[in-house]
Amino acid sequence: MTKKTLVLIGFILLKFVLQYVLISPEYDLQRDEYLHLYQAHHLAWGYLSVPPVSSWFSYIIFLLGNSVFWVKFFPALFGALTLLTVWKTIELLKGNLYALILGALGILFSCLLRLNMLYQPNSLDVLCWTVFYYILIQDITSQKTKWLYIGAVVFAFGFLNKYNILFLLLGLIPSILISNQRKILGQKQLYFALILGFLLILPNLVWQYRNQFPIVHHMKELAETQLVNVDRAGFLKEQILFFIGSLFVILTALYALLRYKQFQKFQFFFTTFILTLSIFMYFKAKSYYAIGLYPIYIGFGAVYLSVILENGWKRFLKPVFILIPILLFIPMYNVAFPNKSPKYIVTHSEQYKKLGMLRWEDGKEHQLPQDFADMLGWKELAGKVDSIYTTLPSQKETIIICDNYGQAGAINYYSKKGIKAMSFNADYVNWFDLTIRYKNLIRVKEFEENSDEFKETSPFFEKAFLGGQITNKYAREYQTTIFVFTNAKININKRLEQEIQEEKNYND
Repeated sequence: MTKKTLVLIGFILLKFVLQYVLISPEYDLQRDEYLHLYQAHHLAWGYLSVPPVSSWFSYIIFLLGNSVFWVKFFPALFGALTLLTVWKTIELLKGNLYALILGALGILFSCLLRLNMLYQPNSLDVLCWTVFYYILIQDITSQKTKWLYIGAVVFAFGFLNKYNILFLLLGLIPSILISNQRKILGQKQLYFALILGFLLILPNLVWQYRNQFPIVHHMKELAETQLVNVDRAGFLKEQILFFIGSLFVILTALYALLRYKQFQKFQFFFTTFILTLSIFMYFKAKSYYAIGLYPIYIGFGAVYLSVILENGWKRFLKPVFILIPILLFIPMYNVAFPNKSPKYIVTHSEQYKKLGMLRWEDGKEHQLPQDFADMLGWKELAGKVDSIYTTLPSQKETIIICDNYGQAGAINYYSKKGIKAMSFNADYVNWFDLTIRYKNLIRVKEFEENSDEFKETSPFFEKAFLGGQITNKYAREYQTTIFVFTNAKININKRLEQEIQEEKNYND
């Protein structure tokens, strides 16, 4: 086994270890994770908010036992594969061991540690961007048409994971058109590869068509409720922070793409970088949408730095560039991860506020970072619903309806009673089982100061009572309330059918 291989294995093992130790056991899974995990029970070629790939990995996790270990394993794996791809890119660009270590450190000690904490499409999205760019470099270097087909497969897989990868093409194609590499677009094999890619994504496009393109409604809702709060200056600030330990490496890459002779055939990557970021800013995209753009540039920068630092007094700077990402990781370790208790974060909120971490998607400042607050209170909710469920008559004829997919997914994941909670929110609206004639209702609602739930729902049942609330004051779901209604006086199923249809009509 070579020295390079041993170093690579060391980096990959460290990556996995860090992903598991950077989360305190005080935290549960995050609300989005519950939705993706429950998709394993409803496999389809598309969902209201995401394409199908997440559900495939969720099914694998389910077969492996559905434990938290496996939930955290796959985003860590995607992060490790991103590191490996950058390593292979540096080797392809003739980088030496120093370049490999510099590049690996830049990927390891970056925002990817936080991104890879959560089981969401984002980790795989970054990997697909990086692999696609790597394949493009392979195609230009080797002139072998097989890379066109491999690239089509990777892009299609990335598309079926997260539509965000379309921004890659929006930034790449114009850049190639105005570069010396426009000859790529003249290869007939490219168009056969495009056909292959189109065939791979066609089932999802058909699903979108048959379901009246819910992605359009989802993007409209996202723009109205979240993207409207995106500040373009804040977007640029966060871009700097994502790979702060390798910022100089990325800037060096941009310089090298214009000036370094060995990178001459890759000059279009400079334009791609500028254009892709500009498009993200124009659409007021969330800052993390652009993370997939950066890893490949760390590869370019590491190779160029290894060359210019090889001789003379500059060689004494080599350890400096190695130490920078490590030293900058120390303050990142203290604030960027849920490895501190919620109480600690609240009492030391100033350092989090300075970094903008307390600003949520609603544009307001809160006690905890949104992702952290979204990882609290779920086990408590599931435990209380379980306890109530066991006391009810006709348990199999009891339906649990929640306000949002996080509540429903958490109950389904943590429940010891095999409960299947539902919601009119997100994909759950398509998953109601109306073959059961329901008599009891457990209603989980987000906290409202003057809730009318009892007033509105009690008349349709013989008995109603308050089942409890989430008491964790740091949870985003703090005071989420459990209402219980038993022995229905009406046909619940008919009411459910009406509400389901109303929600579907709204989505359409």
